[in-house]
Amino acid sequence: MNILVIGSGGREHALCWKIAQSPLVDTLYCAPGNGGIADVAACVSLDASDHAAVIEFCTEMAIDFVVVGPEDPLVIGLVDALTDADILAFGPTAGAAQLEGSKGFTKDVCAKYNIPTAAYGRFDNAADAKAYVEKQGAPIVIKADGLAAGKGVILAQTVEEALAAIDDMFDGAFGEAGAEVVVEEFLTGEEASFFVLCDGENTLPLATAQDHKAVGEGDTGPNTGGMGAYSPAPVMTDAMCARVMEEIIKPTVKAMADMGHPFKGVFFAGLMITAEGPKLIEYNVRFGDPECQVLMSRMTSDFVPLLVASAKGELDGCDVEWRDEVALTVVMATKGYPGSYAKGDEISGIKAAERKTGATIFHAGTKLDDGILVANGGRVLNVTAMGSTVTEAQKTAYEAVDTVNWPGGFCRRDIGWRAVAREQGK
Repeated sequence: MNILVIGSGGREHALCWKIAQSPLVDTLYCAPGNGGIADVAACVSLDASDHAAVIEFCTEMAIDFVVVGPEDPLVIGLVDALTDADILAFGPTAGAAQLEGSKGFTKDVCAKYNIPTAAYGRFDNAADAKAYVEKQGAPIVIKADGLAAGKGVILAQTVEEALAAIDDMFDGAFGEAGAEVVVEEFLTGEEASFFVLCDGENTLPLATAQDHKAVGEGDTGPNTGGMGAYSPAPVMTDAMCARVMEEIIKPTVKAMADMGHPFKGVFFAGLMITAEGPKLIEYNVRFGDPECQVLMSRMTSDFVPLLVASAKGELDGCDVEWRDEVALTVVMATKGYPGSYAKGDEISGIKAAERKTGATIFHAGTKLDDGILVANGGRVLNVTAMGSTVTEAQKTAYEAVDTVNWPGGFCRRDIGWRAVAREQGK
């Protein structure tokens, strides 16, 4: 098969790295790719929002299958356009991708189908949103309704902070994503991520992970697109996974089919495990970044047949196998992220770090500039290591981090801290 992966981040590097291992692959392309993806796929300059250009490339290069990595192309209908052109693609249609494209849409689905989630209100003006906050009190969660690159969520500890967040969103802090705002009950518990393939009807649970959204140690500071992750998440026991499937995933599959938007692709359920049980925080309709990096590192099955089965509606009877070891990834980001940051700093020592530690370093925001690897984004590298425990995987990952030569970068030094504390009996 000739396969095209759409995207340029660490998630897409991990997908390409895993897909390239399949004996089914003849030629693998990635558009636009990055400085690391170039090691495993042919990077091509394509604008995913230009559907005609993507279809033309697929036709010229005899592409058999397209895997869409990021959320933006899914929400604006790339899979719909490819399907109309008789090109097989992995990912939901625009109608199904509303689960990520609109937080309010998802909350309404939860309300209608009795899917456990936080109490909420959705608003198209600041006055009504503020009145709701003042009635509910704090802490409370303020969310931009649309896509905001993982940054459109404010966990307000005071009413004043919540009111300021509402003003910021309606004043354009997150662009069109903040044209509508969702205000949610503040849930208490432990967060986890759960990934499930779906073919419109059948489901195949994949694995669990725990992300670290906040920029600072101890989960402090503003939210980012993700500063690290590990898999599996101990809080997601077999019994808890079974509850999530029955109470959250399967009702969502039914809901989307009932609405005429059968979901094909991957459910990425962001969960809060509360004293009452699992509650849905939000859905993403693509693999997480950086969760994908740890999932692909643990998966032993050939991933390509599973992706194809999801796209074709043939998941029934499929299975997937995993390494027992823990995978942990540390995100190295450019100093200043998630605020303003510089680009163009040289990065070296990546291959040396991989040789020394056995870690795999996935590129997220890099490019080759006259043969020199430079930083080209906020989140730049994903240093991923395996271990028999989270503690062991964490130790190896940070050894690799410390071998990379990039003075312009930084990382959190506590990825996996909850699980490490459990392992140490604290």
